[in-house]
Parts: sequence; structure tokens; C-alpha cells
Amino acid sequence: MTTASSGRDETGTDAADVIAIIPRPVSVEVTGEGFRFRSPVTVSAADGTGTAAGLLAERLTTTEGPSASAQVTIVLEAALGAEAYELICDPAGVRITGGDAAGAFYGAQTLLQLLPPAVFAGTPGAEPVVPGVRIGDRPAFGWRGAMLDVARHFMPVDFVLRFIDLLAMHKLNTLHLHLTEDQGWRLQIDRYPKLTEVGSQRAETIMVRPDHRHPEDERYDRTPHGGFYTKDDIRRILAHAATRHVRVVPEVEVPGHSQAAIAAYPELGNTGEQLAVATKWGIIKHILNPEESTITFYQNVFDEVIDLFDSPYIHVGGDECEKDEWIASERAQASMAELDLATEEELQSWFIRRMAEHIQSRGRTLVGWDEILEGGLAPGAVVMSWRGEAGGIAAARAGHDVVMAPYTHTYFDYYQTEDRVTEPYGIGGLITLERAYSYRPIPEELTAEEARHVLGAQFQLWSEYMPKPANVEFMAFPRGCAFAETVWHPEPGDYTEFLGRLRVHARRLDALGVAYHPLPHEEAG
Repeated sequence: MTTASSGRDETGTDAADVIAIIPRPVSVEVTGEGFRFRSPVTVSAADGTGTAAGLLAERLTTTEGPSASAQVTIVLEAALGAEAYELICDPAGVRITGGDAAGAFYGAQTLLQLLPPAVFAGTPGAEPVVPGVRIGDRPAFGWRGAMLDVARHFMPVDFVLRFIDLLAMHKLNTLHLHLTEDQGWRLQIDRYPKLTEVGSQRAETIMVRPDHRHPEDERYDRTPHGGFYTKDDIRRILAHAATRHVRVVPEVEVPGHSQAAIAAYPELGNTGEQLAVATKWGIIKHILNPEESTITFYQNVFDEVIDLFDSPYIHVGGDECEKDEWIASERAQASMAELDLATEEELQSWFIRRMAEHIQSRGRTLVGWDEILEGGLAPGAVVMSWRGEAGGIAAARAGHDVVMAPYTHTYFDYYQTEDRVTEPYGIGGLITLERAYSYRPIPEELTAEEARHVLGAQFQLWSEYMPKPANVEFMAFPRGCAFAETVWHPEPGDYTEFLGRLRVHARRLDALGVAYHPLPHEEAG
């Protein structure tokens, strides 16, 4: 990436600052004299580029104008390719050419990063200057995402909208919403109202330290926790996400992590016991029974999910399913015999296959955590590889598409530094900013043909120890900035150079009021 020489321009802005773009573009050429904006900024937007023009209108005072006199011209050129763009700034103005609407939108995001950071607070100054540049850019991966766990701790709709904005700012295009858990069911399902009437509320929440050194000293906050998204809430989220070119992938967990559903409808369980919505964290033994009535129940649930969400992908979980109840259940063992299944892993595979068949019959694709490989993988299923990369490698070699989400690099509920005294609780482990920046989604073990099955990657925000939106932002950023670069740019970057750009980018986060983790002290200049 070509960068500007050091020194200050006539506005007093350091020349290196004005091209501190995150994620870094594929190519940047500094061409000479730039352009000084006048207010209002006239924008000429071709048909199909309304989201890009709308973004600029949110940050700048803009007006529509004819292309001949516009300060910013936005056009489309399909030959550039999906999500790609070209941005040219010279004394005549700014021209953004998108390969499609998303590409034009990303070009507008880059333009905003070429302006003073105050633009993100809606105060760009009297006549901000854009440097003379020619930028050519396109993403390395089509799946660039984040998983937000709203099941363990419910997050308000307004925060979900804000989080979508922050993803889009970093050219991330997928929000994976983890909607159901042992500790809460967060999505309105009309056919089964008790899922939210009962399943969305828990009596209290465990306060044990995440390192579990003293599990016998379990304490609870004695505070009820609850909340769920109505279908209108989801429609509002999806409408906003569409303006940001972010797809929202819903996850409804089966057959494990389902205690909240069983609490609402005990017949879904294996014992008939009336359970409460779970109040502690960890892997819980209560799972769905494998009866045909339960299959029908969840097919009905997924029908409503599919009718609501426009995502081509529907996530069914499939992880951490303890089999003790199936082993002890005469009904489950009888089902295995009737189906001629030898192991409980095969029974889980049968359960997932039934979901896959139904989801695929509705024209969608099933996604599951890498445990869905055990016992045989449903045809056409996408594997989300979290237990390292082995599951993703095996799936890609078997011809299945893969999303990389390894706990080793993308679990942003892990601690950010070695400090365990002043840092807020993490669930354990350590992923520093540098480690997040070092990740590459394509494992070296894959051939070029196998690597084509890697759709991309995402970072995970499991919310056991993120009860509030500010906690989520603190854990997500700036590691999310680093991650965004690993899935956008095709080549590894230099961490020290990234930190230089990140210091500038932090001013943009400041302007937005993002509660991000402080940048590494040892790197501060």
C-alpha cells in the first residue's frame, strides 16, 4: 500500500493521518493536490447507489446535484466485481465507482475516513480537505462477520443497530445473531408463545469468577434478567442492516443449549421434569429429545425464522451437546434402534439432518458449529469451525463450505492483556490485539481448490461477562478493527504500521463514543 510522505498540509493535518484507512485498501496511490469540500456537499448518485449517498448524508451536509457540478459523484461499474470500488480524488472533486451497491457504499466509508475524524461526530468543520488519492479496493472474503450473543445477555434493539453501523464502518458484512440458549430465548415465535413468555426470563445470574477457581462459592445477583425481540424489532434490525449491506444470520440452537426452550415446553426434554431457565454458565446436560414431535416443533420454529429473516443461511448451533440424557433415556435408545443408529453421535447427526432437509426445502442453507461433522454431515451444510481449524479443514476437504471462527484467534470474550486484576472479566484465554491481527482465514494445509470452500471468517462475542452494550464494545474494539483487516485485505499486514493507522482510527471511534479497550501502552507514541 502506498502511503503519503510525512509532513503537514495547509490545514495542519499530518499527511500520513489522512490515509489511515482501516481496513487498509488493496491499493492506494497518492496523486497530488486534493479537493476542498464546500457546504453543502453536492452529491450525484446513480441509480442503485442510494445507500452510499445516504451514508454521506448522515455524516455531511449534502444536497443532490447534477453530475457536471457535483463535488461527489457515485456511479456503478459491474466489471469491478461484487463489493469492490474505486475512489478518485483530485481538484475537480471525488468520484466513487462501485462494482455494485455494496462496493459504492464501501467507497463512501473510505471517503469518510479520508476526512477529519470529527466527521463521525457530525462536525466535519467548515471546509474539510480530501487528499489527492486513487484507491482501488475489493475484499478478500465474502463472509466477514461478527457473532453477537444476545441470548445470555439481552442487548437492546438500538444497540444492535449501532453495532451494525460499527461493523459496516469496518466493511464487515455479516452479523450472526445468537438468539437462543440455556439462559434465554430471545425471538418471538407466534406458534409457541411460551418460548418468550417463559423462556426469555431468568430469575437471576451467577456471579462466579470466570476462572472457576472457587466453584463451590457460587453467588447469584438475585436480579431477574430478560428481554426478547418481537418480529417488528427484527424487521427494524433487518431494514437497518440492509442500508449498511450487512446480512443478519439467525441462530436457533439444537439439540443442546436448549434449556430455556425446555423450561417453556417440558415435553421437549428427555425427563418430563419442569426446568427453570438456566441461571449459570457452562455446558448444561439438558438437551432436546429426538422424538418426531420435537422435530416438528423445531421445523415450525424454523419456518417462522425463515419467513422473518432474509438471510440465505440459517444457523442451527449443534455444539456442546452432552449425550448423558440420551444414554439414560429409554425413548432415545428406542429411537436409535428404530433408526438403526449405533451411537448417540449418529443420533445427533440424524437430528441435524432433519433440520437441514427442512431448511433446504425452504431454499436456505444450514450452518452449524463444527460438531455437526460428528456422525456424518448433512449434504450442503456449512461448517463454522470454532474448535481450532481442524473441523474447517475436514469440511473443506469433503467439499463443504466453511466459515472460520477458531477460538484461538477470534473469541473476543477472551482477555485482551495478561492483566487479570484491572481488566474486566473475560471468560478465560488470551487474544491480544496483535494476535487478532495475525490471523489468516485460509489454513496452510488446504490446497487452492479446497481453499475455495472457505467463505471467510468472523469474530465471536459470547456474552456471559458482557451484560451491557459498553462491555460488548470494550471487548469488540479495537480487536474488531484488526480482524476486519484480516478478512478484507488479501495479504498479511505489518502490525506496527497497522498500529500507526489505528491511532488515527481511534479518534473516529472517540467521535462515535465507542467504549473501546485502550490501545497497547507500549506502542503509544
